[in-house]
Amino acid sequence: MKPKAIYLLPIASYNKVYGPDERRDLAERVEFIGDVLEPSRAVDLAASIATLPNNPYENVEMIFSGWGMTPMDAAFFALFPNLKVLFYGGGAVNRFVTDEVWRRKLPMTTAHAANGVPVAEYTVAQIHLCLKQAYTANQLIKRERRFIRPSPVAGAYGSTVGIVSLGAIGRLVLARLRPSAVNVLVYDPFLSPTRAAELGVTLGSLDEVFAKSDVVSCHTPWLPETVGMITGAHFRQMKPNAAFINTARGAVINEAEMIEVLQQRPDLFAVLDVTWPEPPPLESPLYDLPNVFLTPHIAGSMDTECRRMGRLMVEELDRWLAGQPFKHPVTPEYARAFL
Repeated sequence: MKPKAIYLLPIASYNKVYGPDERRDLAERVEFIGDVLEPSRAVDLAASIATLPNNPYENVEMIFSGWGMTPMDAAFFALFPNLKVLFYGGGAVNRFVTDEVWRRKLPMTTAHAANGVPVAEYTVAQIHLCLKQAYTANQLIKRERRFIRPSPVAGAYGSTVGIVSLGAIGRLVLARLRPSAVNVLVYDPFLSPTRAAELGVTLGSLDEVFAKSDVVSCHTPWLPETVGMITGAHFRQMKPNAAFINTARGAVINEAEMIEVLQQRPDLFAVLDVTWPEPPPLESPLYDLPNVFLTPHIAGSMDTECRRMGRLMVEELDRWLAGQPFKHPVTPEYARAFL
């Protein structure tokens, strides 16, 4: 008999994450009970479970979810008393994972690695644009109404790219930089010199990464100890015409100090896909600074890119059914990295 499962996520997320191919492949492996269950409906059912004549989800063993997942508290588990595993077609889990999940030791997997692919693609594209000073050239051309080439231009031959935190996304960025002839300087207190040598990168302090790199790309998780980790002092150390890219979390930057330096040094450039708060307040100078390129948190999966996450859930299901460990398990340490 096939394991019994349900989709539990908003319809909009369901349509993005689980495309026709993913739905077909999952349906071949498990038996879905009913239609997609909206999180708000699940909360209502959980709250009234004691008064229901019967629980329609009593036999659900697997949940396939995604962005918009409902909190997994004691009431949730009363609605799904026989739940054995959660497949989360998204990234961060801190908004719905509770202590009840850890108490029950519920196996979970996440599509964070799949969601990181477009982040890495976005980042590497921006690195190359910044190394060529494409944004500066665009500003000069529009202002002077003629073609002007900025000089000097670091380019992608022998220049230095700094990576702050070489986690899962940082490693994806590194892999995509390998075909380029750039030197990679990394700040990551958890990366050993031996592993750094194996990866072909140079370890440095945070100060060194900012002082020596032509482009610095931030991939630091948002933790209590990383809030405001990057300060104005780091930006002041940057080389002339250097650039900073942030696709991680805005809270790891002391934004007021960054803005002050960017105002004082128009030669620097910042590509910010994330800010804190998000979006910036209406009065924020980030909207007006000519040396800031803002995007609305689009580096992660969008539209059809989201189906990569659904496909990863199919792959993780195959591992589960074969009795193999997940390739991307959710652990307390993983959950904490997104607080």
